[in-house]
Amino acid sequence: MTEVRVIGAGLAGSEAAWQLAERGFAVRLSEMKPVKMTPAHHCADFAELVCSNSLRGDRLENAVGLLKEELRRLGSLILQCADATRVEAGGCLAVDRYGFSGMVTERIRSHPNITVISEEVTEVPAGPVIIATGPLTSDAMSEAIGRYFGQTDYLHFFDAAAPLVTLESIDMTKAWYASRYDRGSADYINCAMTREEYQAFVRELAAAEEAEVHGFEDKNVFEGCMPVEVMARRGEDTLRYGPLKPVGLRDPATGREPYAVVQLRRDNAAGNIYNLVGFQTHLRFPEQKRVFSMIPALHDAEFVRYGVMHRNTFLNSPKLLDACYADRRDPMVAFAGQMTGVEGYVESCASGYLAAVSMAARLEERPVPDFGTVTAIGALAHYVSDSTVASFQPMNVNFGIIAPLEQRVRGKANKNLAIANRSLAHLEAMEK
Repeated sequence: MTEVRVIGAGLAGSEAAWQLAERGFAVRLSEMKPVKMTPAHHCADFAELVCSNSLRGDRLENAVGLLKEELRRLGSLILQCADATRVEAGGCLAVDRYGFSGMVTERIRSHPNITVISEEVTEVPAGPVIIATGPLTSDAMSEAIGRYFGQTDYLHFFDAAAPLVTLESIDMTKAWYASRYDRGSADYINCAMTREEYQAFVRELAAAEEAEVHGFEDKNVFEGCMPVEVMARRGEDTLRYGPLKPVGLRDPATGREPYAVVQLRRDNAAGNIYNLVGFQTHLRFPEQKRVFSMIPALHDAEFVRYGVMHRNTFLNSPKLLDACYADRRDPMVAFAGQMTGVEGYVESCASGYLAAVSMAARLEERPVPDFGTVTAIGALAHYVSDSTVASFQPMNVNFGIIAPLEQRVRGKANKNLAIANRSLAHLEAMEK
């Protein structure tokens, strides 16, 4: 069998390794954990979720919901494991964090075509290879990739993970279970705040002491994962129109919409750990305990993990990669995951899938699959490789990058659903 190397066993690398192995290739999967860990990683399993345990919306009217459905139909390992370890979260696909990673690891290690090597790779090897070392690529490998491309416009931004608390430490006399607009089951714990409580909280949050993060600057904070304290400094009402918005929720104790609401989402299948939704932070741990305990329902909260801030590194992909995530100069060297500039768990998985099936086709001297820009998986790859993009920044999948409909459809939800149905029809036609 032809051997393909995959470097990195995160979401993208695991998906890429699986797709290649399923197509009959011998895969050598190199993963530096547990030989070498990063500050953001906590376990040795593959596909570890270092931030939220949510893979976001699951409805077809939502672009990431469409991307997930595409991947399901294409036989994605990551989606199989996510669906199998799902925990209730309203209209979102959230997973048992460690159950999910454990299942991915077991499936990868038990595949007869995959050999796992625990090692830190510090040079870009000759192809065929897919490099998916992630947003926390080691310094040595980061420098090697820079040398490989012969340039220094490797980019980076800072990402953050939210804290986790135990269910038993939440004061449920000051909180209630509900999903916004009563969509799905009541999967979120909602912690109400009065105007006075909210204003005092924002004041302390904005003034709280941060942990030292070398090189951190507000302008480098990715808007989709902005630390909660940075939002607090941007204005008193910023949080109320962001993660603390009360819209669609009514406090059963008063029958009214609260002034602000902190939502907690279940983080594991047992339902005894919850994360603070939207509370990515890089405050010092004692400051997190002090300030977040000002939330009335969390006055005695037990924090089992505090939020952390870490550096994310990504390529200037429009200059370097094609629409299959491969080096424009050498298609046998491909990249995948957040290091390509796709942002999000599902997007990382999609890049690993596309990089792998495209490389498989090239090795077998077949045409690479053409997902075009009518599908979410294809549109995301085309955005990342669009050489006309002047100032490249990481991108979540969204309907704005998918080819518009040829006909007019009234209503945003109806239009999005029509785009989704067109995409799924395109996938079905590709399989024939």
